[in-house]
Amino acid sequence: MLLALIAVALLAALAGTVRLWPESSAVAAVDDLAGSTAPGTTYVTGRVVTVQEPCADQSQVGDGCGALRVTVDGESSPVVVPAAAEVLASGLASGDEVELLRTQPQGDGGQATYAYYATDRDAALLWLLVLFVVVAVAVARLRGLMAIVGLTVSGLVLWQFTLPALLTGENGVAVALCTATLILVVVLYTTHGLSWRTSTALLGTLAGVLMVLGLGEAWMRLAALTGVSDESTALLGAYASDLDYRGLLACALVIAGLGILNDVTITQTSAVWELRGAAPGLPRTALFSRGMRIGRDHIASTIYTIVFAYAGGALAVLMLLYLYDRPLLDLVSTEQLAEEIVRTLTGAVGLMLAVPVTTALAAVLAGPPRAAD
Repeated sequence: MLLALIAVALLAALAGTVRLWPESSAVAAVDDLAGSTAPGTTYVTGRVVTVQEPCADQSQVGDGCGALRVTVDGESSPVVVPAAAEVLASGLASGDEVELLRTQPQGDGGQATYAYYATDRDAALLWLLVLFVVVAVAVARLRGLMAIVGLTVSGLVLWQFTLPALLTGENGVAVALCTATLILVVVLYTTHGLSWRTSTALLGTLAGVLMVLGLGEAWMRLAALTGVSDESTALLGAYASDLDYRGLLACALVIAGLGILNDVTITQTSAVWELRGAAPGLPRTALFSRGMRIGRDHIASTIYTIVFAYAGGALAVLMLLYLYDRPLLDLVSTEQLAEEIVRTLTGAVGLMLAVPVTTALAAVLAGPPRAAD
C-alpha cells in the first residue's frame, strides 16, 4: 500500500509536469520582454584600476571621488564610472572585474557613456561552493555527496519547470504539488537510499505538504491576501501579464516548507526505526508514544527555527514597517506583514501535524512486536 501510494503520487506529478510544462514560445516571449534593453545599450565587462572614496557632496562625483576608473575593451584610456557609496565601500580593489552598462549615442561621432551595473563575484562564489562541497563530503561522506546530487536535481526542477510554469500563468497550486513531489522523491531517495524507512518519511512529508498547502489556501482567502507584497512581485506583472499572484504565494508556501518538513519527517522515521531495533517487543502504541516524545522536542526547536528563518528573509520589510509611525497591531494587517505571518504560521502548523502522522506511519510500518534476538 505504501509503495502504491508513492507510485500514484509520482505518476500524478509526472503527468502534471508534462501537462503544465510551459511552451517554449510563451517562455521566450516573457524572456524577450524582460531582457530587452534600450537601443544602443549593451553590457560590457571592465577591470577596475582605481576605487575612489565616496563623495561628501554628490555634485562632486567624478571629480576625484564617488567613482571607479575602469579599463574597457575598445577604450584607449580608463573610463570614469560613477558608483554608489556602498559599492565603493564594499571591498572593490584594483584588478577586480565589474559589469558596466554601455550606452552608445545614436549617430556618428558620439562618445559612449558607462554606468555601473554589478560586480563580478563568480570567483568568490565558486570558492564558497567548493568549500561547501568539501565540508559536506568530509563530514557526511557519501550521504553528503548524495545530498548535493539531490540538491542539484532540485535546482534543475525549479529552474527548468517551476519558474517558467509560474511565469507563463500556470496554476500555482498544481505547479507547487508537482514540484514538491518530484523534488522530495529525488532528494530523499538519493540521500537516504531505497528503504521502507525512506518511503515512510516521503509519504509523511507529502502529507505535510498537502496540509501546508490546504492551510495556506484557506488563510489566503480568509486574510484576503493578494500575493503582491513588494516591488519585486509587482515588477513581475510588467513582464508576465498572466502571472497568478495568489498561486505564486501558494507555491512559495510549499517550497519554503519543503526542507524543514523533510528534516522533521526523516528524523521521526529514523527515531521510530531505531526504537523498534532497540526494543523489538515494544507494542505499536508504546512505539508511537515514545516516538512522539522525541517529536515534541523536535517540534519545539523547529517552530522558532521557522520563525527566525522567515524573520531573517523579511528583515528589510520588518525594518521599514518599524519606521512607520503606526501601532504594531495596525501594521499586522498590511500585505507585507500579513503575508509573512500566514507563511510562517501555516508552515508551522503543517509541520506540527506532520509529526504525529509520520510517527504513526512509522510505528505501523516498522513491524509488529517480536521477541528479541
